[in-house]
Amino acid sequence: MMRVRMLAGSLFRAVATGLVIPLTAHFSPLTAQSITIYNDGRVLVRRSVTADIPKGESSQKVSLGQVDPSSIFSTDSLITILAASYDGGTDYQSVLRRSIGRKLLFRSGKDTVSATVLGVDPERYRMADGTVAFSPPGVPLFPEELVVVDPVVTLGLKSSQSRKALPLGFFTGGASWQASYQVLLGSGTARVTGMAVIGAGTLSLRDVEVQLLAGSVAAATDQFAKRRPMAAAPMAAREELAYATEQKVGEFHLYTLPGKVTLLPGITSSTALFEPASVSYTKGYEVTGNIPYWGGLPQYGDEEDVPVQVTYVLQRPRKTDFGDRPLPGGVARLFEPDSGGRLQLVGEAAMDHTPAGEDLRLGAGEAFDLKAKRVQTNYTTKRDSTGGSWRTVATADYRVTVTNAADKSASVDIIEVRGGEWSVVSSSVKPEKLSSTRTRFRVQVPAAGKATLTYRVRVIW
Repeated sequence: MMRVRMLAGSLFRAVATGLVIPLTAHFSPLTAQSITIYNDGRVLVRRSVTADIPKGESSQKVSLGQVDPSSIFSTDSLITILAASYDGGTDYQSVLRRSIGRKLLFRSGKDTVSATVLGVDPERYRMADGTVAFSPPGVPLFPEELVVVDPVVTLGLKSSQSRKALPLGFFTGGASWQASYQVLLGSGTARVTGMAVIGAGTLSLRDVEVQLLAGSVAAATDQFAKRRPMAAAPMAAREELAYATEQKVGEFHLYTLPGKVTLLPGITSSTALFEPASVSYTKGYEVTGNIPYWGGLPQYGDEEDVPVQVTYVLQRPRKTDFGDRPLPGGVARLFEPDSGGRLQLVGEAAMDHTPAGEDLRLGAGEAFDLKAKRVQTNYTTKRDSTGGSWRTVATADYRVTVTNAADKSASVDIIEVRGGEWSVVSSSVKPEKLSSTRTRFRVQVPAAGKATLTYRVRVIW
C-alpha cells in the first residue's frame, strides 16, 4: 500500500512537471467511440485510442478536447489512472498567465515593441525604459510554445499488461437533446409521431454511436457547466435510416440511434423514436379555481374573467405499442385540418417524461368561444378553539358563469384544489372528489348559451 501511494505521488509530480518524457506517446486518431447525451447537456464520451502502453508505469498524452478533467476514467480493468494533468487553457487570459515573467513582442501599428509581462488581473507590463503600463502596448505576439491549440491531458498510468489501445471515458459538454412529438388530430383518433432532436451546437465528432438518456440524472456540481457551454450538437449524417431502440438502464430509459452518426456544429436534425401510432383521444375544457392551496382563504370582492383551458388526453392503454412505450420529455405540437384539409397548429405543450401506460395530457391553450367569469358572493370567518388550539374557519360562496358562443354544446370542468382540511358544503352541480385535494364540477354548457355553477366551501386553517 505504501509503495502504491509513493508511486501515485511520484507520477503526479512527474505528470505535473512534465518530467516523465521517455515513455510519453502522442495518440493517433480515434479507433472507436460512442457517446451518451443527457437531457441536461452533459455528454459521456467513450473513446478507444491507439497507443503503445507498456506493462508497468508510463505517462501518456492525449488530446481529448474540452473535457471535465475530474471525470476521466479507464474502461479497461487492467489499466489504472494514477494521476492526470489537464491543460485546457486555450483562451487569451490563460496564455497571458503563462507569459508572466517573460518578455513579449507587441505589434503597434507598423512598429514592434517589447515588454515584460508582470501580472494579470490587472494586466501589468514593464516597458523597455523601466516604466510600468496597465494595458498592453499593442497586439501581443505569443511564442508558439505558450499557446495550447488543443487541450491536452497527461495521464500517469499503471498497466498490468502491455496494451496497444487505451479505452477512456469522460464527460464533456456541447450537446443536449429533447423529444419532439407531432399529434395529427382526426375524428376521435390521432396519429402520433415522435422524434429525438439534437440541436445545433459545438460538439464535433465523426462516425460515432449516439445514445440518448431520458431522465433527470443528478449532478454533483455545476462548476464544469459554468466553465463549458452546454450548447447542443447535431446529427449531420447517418449510415442507415431506422427507428431508435429503447432499453431501461438503472431508473432511466436509453435510446440508441441507428448506425453511425457524424456530429457537426451548426446543424440540427432528428431521428424517429418509434413508428407512427394511431391512438384514441378526448378533448376537454377546464377552469381552475382560485382557492389557495395552503394558508388562509382570502376575501375577493370583484368579478374576474378566468380562462377556459383546452386539453387533449391521448389514451395509452397497456399491451399496445404506444401504451407500453416510455415517452421522453419534450414538446408536443397538435395539428388539426381545416375545411380544405390543410393542417393548422392548434396547440403546443411541454411534456414531462411519461412512463409506459400513463395517458398523455396536453394543454392546447385557451378556448376562443368559451368564456368564464367567477365571483365570490359571500364570505364569513370565525375563530374557535376546537381541540385545545385556536383555528380559523372560513366559509365562502362562489358563482362561475360559462358562456358558449359556438354552435355545439360543451362540457367544462371547474376544478378546485386545496390542501389541508376543507370541504364542499353545497353546490348546484354534484362535485366529484378526484383526490383528497382535488374536486371537480362538470358543467354542461349549451350551444350559443351559458351555464352557471354555484358552490360553497368550508376551509379550516
